Amino acid sequence: MTIIHGMNTLPRLVSTALAQRLSVMPAVVVTGARQTGKSTLAERLVQGERHYRSLDDFDVLDAARRDPEALLGGTEPVTLDEVQREPGLFPAVKRAIDRNRKPGRFLLTGSANLLLMRQVSESLAGRASYLTLWPMTRREQRGLGRAGRWEELLATPDAGWRDLLAAGDDSAEDWRALARRGGFPTPAIELATPTERAIWFDGYVRTYLERDLQDLATISALPDFRRLMRAASLRLGQLVNQTELGRDVALPQPTVHRWLNLLETSYLLVRLPAYAVNRTKRLLKAPKIYWGDTGVALHLAAAEPDGAHLENVVLHDLLAWRDARLERAELGYWRTTIGEEVDFVIEAQGKLLPIEVKATARPRLTDCAHLRTFRSEYGKQARAGLMLHTGSTLEWLAPDVLAAPWWKVL
Repeated sequence: MTIIHGMNTLPRLVSTALAQRLSVMPAVVVTGARQTGKSTLAERLVQGERHYRSLDDFDVLDAARRDPEALLGGTEPVTLDEVQREPGLFPAVKRAIDRNRKPGRFLLTGSANLLLMRQVSESLAGRASYLTLWPMTRREQRGLGRAGRWEELLATPDAGWRDLLAAGDDSAEDWRALARRGGFPTPAIELATPTERAIWFDGYVRTYLERDLQDLATISALPDFRRLMRAASLRLGQLVNQTELGRDVALPQPTVHRWLNLLETSYLLVRLPAYAVNRTKRLLKAPKIYWGDTGVALHLAAAEPDGAHLENVVLHDLLAWRDARLERAELGYWRTTIGEEVDFVIEAQGKLLPIEVKATARPRLTDCAHLRTFRSEYGKQARAGLMLHTGSTLEWLAPDVLAAPWWKVL
């Protein structure tokens, strides 16, 4: 695989969506985990046309607390970076927008899901559009500025999938290498050795625990919190059972619940909901647990990549694709009461696309069983099944299941 160095020059998947939203809404909020490249993305838009202020600068943070109106300036466009550090700034942004609703006036970035912070969501209701910047996808790392070929698969009749994927110029890659480096720009693009990446990931986790986490909630028992992070990373791809997780790390279930929410708010943890026709039932079923970045997950677990990490690689690409598109798509997993399971289901354009991920180079007909059960269950609403594997075979294993190398899609 060819990785283009110099992350400041690499196009990002959300760039087009960001420009579209800035042309319509008075405020656009870009959220995501720290170090995904939000500041770099925001700085690219400055170019003399916007004022840029980061709340990581203590002078700017102090001004945001003492005199937010002055910090926001007049009517010139303003970019405010790491705004979660001072939630009290948002009422001032609200007042400024209510006086002048000029599109693109405010670009706000934050290392937390600001929609989940009550003061923010109330202040910006009807005034802001939201985007999530996930760690870099494989194709972003290659300089292509996009996610996998999900959009093309949705737009192509099932019978044309094989020809579509065969026509690509993608080269084979060891998925374990991608899982180890993850998608944060620094370890994925700029660092070359496992030792360098281990040093970076250790610093990243410490910064999160000692600084970013304290911006969201005061937690004194940081060693306990880190143990929970490691336990969660060891349960990758499994159903979330907070009681069992608490028992593993000697913590009460309410504490586990609260801390998992904080990890999810920080975009480090991902809880994938179950798919069901009845949307209310989706909320009642246990989600599966994944991480926003496989490099962080592997560092915390001190483990080697396995099949669950390959699933996580695919999910990360799906999340980046989903959150950059204007028309909403839903992602979930599917599981029956007798244990039949499909790793991922894309719900988009009134159809369902089931995806199975297998860490095998030789997919077999028996591997299709759950995909075919899913298609039988949902009939005409279901597209053909897609089985992603680690080999080079691109063929129809069954009339309704296409086996494809993961690197042909991601």
